[in-house]
Amino acid sequence: MGFKCGIIGLPNVGKSTLFNALTAAKAEVANYPFTTINPNLGIVEVPDQRLYKIAELIKPQRVVPAILEFVDIAGLVRNASKGEGLGNQFLSHIRNVDAIAHVVRCFKKTDVPHVEGELNPKRDIEIVNLELILADLATIEKRIEKLNRLAKIGDKKAKGNLEHITILKTYLEQGRSLISCMSQIDEKTTYLIREFQFLTAKPVMYVANIDEAEITEDNECVKEVKKIAKNEGAVMVKICGKLEAELAELPSEERQEFLENLGLKETSLSKFIREGYKILSLISFFTTTGPEVRAWTIKKGTKAPQAAGKIHSDMEKGFIRAEIIKYEDLIREGSIQACKEKGLVRIEGKDYEIQDGDIVYFRFNV
Repeated sequence: MGFKCGIIGLPNVGKSTLFNALTAAKAEVANYPFTTINPNLGIVEVPDQRLYKIAELIKPQRVVPAILEFVDIAGLVRNASKGEGLGNQFLSHIRNVDAIAHVVRCFKKTDVPHVEGELNPKRDIEIVNLELILADLATIEKRIEKLNRLAKIGDKKAKGNLEHITILKTYLEQGRSLISCMSQIDEKTTYLIREFQFLTAKPVMYVANIDEAEITEDNECVKEVKKIAKNEGAVMVKICGKLEAELAELPSEERQEFLENLGLKETSLSKFIREGYKILSLISFFTTTGPEVRAWTIKKGTKAPQAAGKIHSDMEKGFIRAEIIKYEDLIREGSIQACKEKGLVRIEGKDYEIQDGDIVYFRFNV
């Protein structure tokens, strides 16, 4: 697995269109609110040209890229936490995602009504962010009720957790997302954040959904979203969802030519992957064992035994060493054998941190 991303936003901002562009799936799309009732799920391959260049040299029977999962849920509206629209009932479907893609409408199409009546990215972002905060507050309040009951009968662990979770409640009541408070949160409180999968503690990627005519220049709405993202320490990607959905329909051989004609260098999926990996501090390493070449996704700073554990738990338990070839060395020399002959295969132990692009062979014994 690469990473799992939840797609959120107001109704009619282009979430399902974007989902189709990213996954080449067929989520229902229409110009009225709440088209998406059940969450749309899509799994896509992570585009990494390094994987295929390795395969050209190794010539395996099978090439296995890392994958990315998208979850597209119903649009949120003002007062969703109070039951407006479809309420926030679908937020549970994105509690276990790694990151959130917040789609913001920056296109002016009059035939697609805006749920708030007029285009205003700042207001739209505030509405959705407030609903996420209120959803996290509801989760905390339920937990506090349970902890209070346990604390009254002398449960010491409950008393400690109550103190830490009350700190989180205070931040949320101030209108702050938990991710913005992480530098002020101790290790125990951070553990509770992971345990309860709070929505506002997840990294956010803002997606400015634009008109086809504004691909090369930023309109005022895009500039506003970019400013908000910068202030929050988040990232922003500008995408024309409609155009990318049409692009996804094309055969792969025509896709690049179409992109070049539009003056674009990459698809929206590539932008998503790159920025998603960045905000989650993810890297890729490769294995060439047996009949396949495969890409694996890990957190930056992961040590060799734990990286081996991504492949199989036995490999982590019985880890002996890792044999490392740098991607650049393999491409330059043309084969693994040539790298061996030139002394470019390094032997690393359990303290080695796997680097992005490493080609790894793990030695282990169970």
